[in-house]
Amino acid sequence: MINQTPTPADVLGVPLVCSTRGGVVENVHAGHAAVVSASGELLAEAGDASIRTYMRSTAKPVQALPAVMGGVAEAFGLGDDAIALMCASHQGTPAHVEALERMLALTGVREEQLVFAPQLPANREARDELLRRGGGPRKLYHVCAGKHIGMLALCKLRGWPMETYAEPEHPLQREVLRTVAALADLEPDAVGCAVDGCGLPVFALPLWRLALIYARFAAWDAAAGPGGATGASPAGAERAGGACAAAAARIAAAMRRHPVLVEGPDRLASVLLGDGNVVAKSGAQGVFVFALRKEGIAGVVKLADGGEAPWPEAVCGMLEQLGLGEDIVAAVRRSLPPEMVNDAGQVTGRREPCLRLRRFDRG
Repeated sequence: MINQTPTPADVLGVPLVCSTRGGVVENVHAGHAAVVSASGELLAEAGDASIRTYMRSTAKPVQALPAVMGGVAEAFGLGDDAIALMCASHQGTPAHVEALERMLALTGVREEQLVFAPQLPANREARDELLRRGGGPRKLYHVCAGKHIGMLALCKLRGWPMETYAEPEHPLQREVLRTVAALADLEPDAVGCAVDGCGLPVFALPLWRLALIYARFAAWDAAAGPGGATGASPAGAERAGGACAAAAARIAAAMRRHPVLVEGPDRLASVLLGDGNVVAKSGAQGVFVFALRKEGIAGVVKLADGGEAPWPEAVCGMLEQLGLGEDIVAAVRRSLPPEMVNDAGQVTGRREPCLRLRRFDRG
């Protein structure tokens, strides 16, 4: 179990992104960042790379591993779009809902079996259109619906109890915990566990170990296809197992093939996933992680205030200081400009990276 509880001062970290208005710094968004290789080498940090934080929805690709390894896709005829949705924080657009309804039809899982309460779509346009038509909340609109359907499908396939699938002691959740621990090079009792917003267990790790998990996903993905990562022989596969590495590669590839299903239009993770070299995912309360396949490295950001708006500039700042991803940075700034616009359509200021990565010698 976790025996280190970060204090508020610990969590605050260092400045990562600042917002200016009229040339004056108006806000500073502080936190922590880390860059890690697939072999587990800490390459750079801002703040404290060892700060413990909850993975939140960045855990979803790992939570999908038991279902993919367990043959859910083959048993129920699910495609890569369904695998992407198992990893998704979907925004409730019509495309998301149609794909989720196909998952229900193919697996035989019933919407009412999902443990969380009905929600409205997270996407504003989808929500406004739904309300205009007189619609209301449903469970499929929840951002975690795809993850839960995948878990219930695995329970159905294995004959596990479906009513208690979200309980920490359920065999599925014990398998997820073991998988998280193996990928992070930890023992299961060293992983913190609490309850996430959707009712499932959520895991706390040192921040750099979250980046390690994604570096391995990306390296295994690259090794499975064209343009393998440098040194991407399956680092970590000895403990996780070859089947886990293959399933992780399949999940990462599905996320890249269906970037908008993973989150949605104008979401940073979807923009990054649109680049063939990136695997990325957001999590609640300020957590964002991305990995570069060819380089076999990953970066992670934790914003102390739990915000999301500064993520693009934090990620761009990290890439710029690493001297990587010039095209990725340009794509992010085209889709998610740093300029801030008021209700009258006027540019009032901008967000700028102010983090300073401390680099470590790879030699």
